[in-house]
Amino acid sequence: MDHHLRIRAVAAADWPGVAALEATAYRDSSLLEGRAALESRGRASPSTCLVLHLDGQLAGYVLALPYPAFRYPDLSRPERTVFRSPNLHLHDLVVAEPLRGRGLGSRLLHRLTATAGAQRYRRISLVAVGGMETFWAAHGYLTHREVELPASYGDNAVYMSTALRDAHAGAEATMRRKQADDRVPRPW
Repeated sequence: MDHHLRIRAVAAADWPGVAALEATAYRDSSLLEGRAALESRGRASPSTCLVLHLDGQLAGYVLALPYPAFRYPDLSRPERTVFRSPNLHLHDLVVAEPLRGRGLGSRLLHRLTATAGAQRYRRISLVAVGGMETFWAAHGYLTHREVELPASYGDNAVYMSTALRDAHAGAEATMRRKQADDRVPRPW
């Protein structure tokens, strides 16, 4: 079955659906923030807050905003400060429950990472919650257990980050090596 997938910036009409996805994802937890807080994070960086539509239906979202490294948003209140920082904090990534396990979260993350790189962010940080540390580690995020997190982030929450500049430099170095290898005469 062929599905139509679209990722774009969050629009005003998306917020009720984003809030509904958040409410379902974090029911029975201290992580539920509500629409006002989510929208405040979206206003802090509209170009790095994205929604994923599958067959015309809202299927997921990612909210990311500039935030100083090793700091994180207070879950108990809307965002009041817009930081200028080379660090982009991935605050929340949610995929609708029936669609999980299909790589949609990875697609959202890939788009966010490309957007962050194009906007010259140097790092992306996040707080892994709900046992998702393995998912983030598989995508190149490193754990920073020295960063203390408030109880509102839940048991076993951990601060993680990945460098973007190093990834770009590594990709460029690989490309230069490949180009150099292509110029080396082969014995055959």
